[in-house]
Amino acid sequence: MTAADPASAFTAAQRAAGVIAAKHRGDLDGAEQLLAAFPDEATRTRGFMLLAELALTLVGTQTGQTMDDLVQELTLHIAAAIDRPPTV
Repeated sequence: MTAADPASAFTAAQRAAGVIAAKHRGDLDGAEQLLAAFPDEATRTRGFMLLAELALTLVGTQTGQTMDDLVQELTLHIAAAIDRPPTV
């Protein structure tokens, strides 16, 4: 992955946060519009990656867990979610 301009990476992360916020308030059209506003797939990927790193850092600051511990716990939750049927 090539290095991105820090300002554009943070702009992409803000847009990614907006996608999640729109989805959680039930604005699926708004979430889709925000997803479509990313200039390309690489920028979208970097935005969501930076958002995930920032979110995990916030959790780690609050809990005292290391990034490795948080990622391991998250991975276990993802694996468990695969085994559960989706809830509506």
